[in-house]
Amino acid sequence: MLEEVERWLATRSWSATDRPLHRILTAKQRTGQTISVVLPALNEEETVGDIVTVIRHDLMERVPLVDEIVVVDSGSTDRTSEVAAAAGARVVHRDAILPRIPAVPGKGEVLWRSLLVTHGDIVCFIDADLRDFSADFVSGIVGPLLTDPEIALVKGMYDRPLATEFDSLASGKTAGQGGRVTELMARPLLNMHWPQLAGFVQPLGGEYAARRSLLEQLPFPVGYGVELGMLVDALHLVGLDALAQVDVGVRKHRHQDGQALGRMAAAIYRTAQLRLARGHLIRPALTQFERGEDGFEPRTYSVDTEERPPMVEIAEYAERRVA
Repeated sequence: MLEEVERWLATRSWSATDRPLHRILTAKQRTGQTISVVLPALNEEETVGDIVTVIRHDLMERVPLVDEIVVVDSGSTDRTSEVAAAAGARVVHRDAILPRIPAVPGKGEVLWRSLLVTHGDIVCFIDADLRDFSADFVSGIVGPLLTDPEIALVKGMYDRPLATEFDSLASGKTAGQGGRVTELMARPLLNMHWPQLAGFVQPLGGEYAARRSLLEQLPFPVGYGVELGMLVDALHLVGLDALAQVDVGVRKHRHQDGQALGRMAAAIYRTAQLRLARGHLIRPALTQFERGEDGFEPRTYSVDTEERPPMVEIAEYAERRVA
């Protein structure tokens, strides 16, 4: 590991307990910074309501840390929007944001558009499929941004159990770890091409916070490459010492099947490739195989190749800032 990364781990990696809530609140009141929490959601009616309820109760009603909770629904066919609204979130549909630019499927698309419908100086992103959610996920990762003006982006780090407790006990082994795309694709890419980022425990984690002044300058890959792209671009824009990570415990969430993970890995590789060369993709597609009635059948999926420009380049966003 680079000496610079070892130093970074010692000075920019913290636990959520390092900044008690009263200290974070004092810093918020002193600086006057506002906080928006954004949940990108697609068919998450089972979990989104509980997450919103915890944030509202613990960080808005009990203490005034969070200023707004916005759920951006990217086309749910279940009751995600109704459940989120009933729990106290402001719900906005992806297609209603910046309608002159047709929306495309993808998590990065939703995060990019969320900048137009939120107002916080700090924007905190939380995935909507988390179970046993704790408010520490929010307070822990916004804490460094409130208390240290030199920090621009903070990623959450956590354990990601994959096997059930029963499976672990039966096998005599510890629970298997989730984050398979992280270990098989993202971590090798970062270590080889951007070794300064090798210290991030969960580079693809969906729980992170950043200053709006940084987010609005970043391009957003529309799909699963958004987290890796954001880290790499932030490194080049503000430098390693402006990035940090906070341990928030354990992250329990719905896991994707192997083929979905393959498509995710392809999108992440493509995001890295563009940042390495800004060149031409030889074949922006991924063929996978599924067993059918007549044997294995190929299924070819396009790999996300589109990126949204920095939000400061969007006229509607510039007009809102002037207003």
